[in-house]
Amino acid sequence: MDLGLSGRTALVWGASRGLGYACAAALAAEGVAITIAARGAAGVKAAADRLGCQGVAADITKPEGRAAALAVCPAPDILINNAAGPKPGDFRHWQRDDWLSAIDHMMLGPIEMMRLVLDGMQSRGFGRIINIVSRSVKAPQAELGLSNGSRAGLVGFTAGLARQTIQHGVTINNLLPGPFATDAQREHVEGLVAETGRPFETIWAERVAGNPARRFGKPEELGAWCAFVCSTHAGYVTGQNLLIDGGDYRGTF
Repeated sequence: MDLGLSGRTALVWGASRGLGYACAAALAAEGVAITIAARGAAGVKAAADRLGCQGVAADITKPEGRAAALAVCPAPDILINNAAGPKPGDFRHWQRDDWLSAIDHMMLGPIEMMRLVLDGMQSRGFGRIINIVSRSVKAPQAELGLSNGSRAGLVGFTAGLARQTIQHGVTINNLLPGPFATDAQREHVEGLVAETGRPFETIWAERVAGNPARRFGKPEELGAWCAFVCSTHAGYVTGQNLLIDGGDYRGTF
């Protein structure tokens, strides 16, 4: 299927590895000119070299970081907001600065990026904005409270904005990944090891066995969904939260 994206431009945050990289790779395969952005300069360079695209070391939480990314990709047709969540923990140990950092990474940074690119997309009559969030906004996990709260705020904000932009050809949607075989998943399990003292292998195996698919997702599976939601075929889909979790969410709605 031709997704109708050849010649478009995309700015993909958090794309030096994991799900962000998978999204960038899927879009690049469709002929999209990619710019990837992430905080680690070495990781960005390595990923950009593999993809044959532009890369910029930038922090989405800071005005200068957002400006640096837009200096390289000033008028993206596609914006992918993606940031790794904080490590799991007990809310009794979290301080105000922990909450503010989480909100900056997973809510305010992405909202600011939308503000900076939206008018340009609307004036050109085409835009796709995707926020990679988490299934935890529908099925919260107690140890992921920082992520639950911050990402839910982003999803709530997006629900209103997405209904205003579609008449101008701009859609805004959220992808809600469940457990994927990524470095972030390994870091999550390591956090649970530190919290509980249980062996890494035991927790990892339990998480695999607990999913109806009996496996973790492959990053390229989420990348394929991302590319389709960005496509010309998905212009009538906006304000949606798309679960990609192997059936792990047990609700009907």
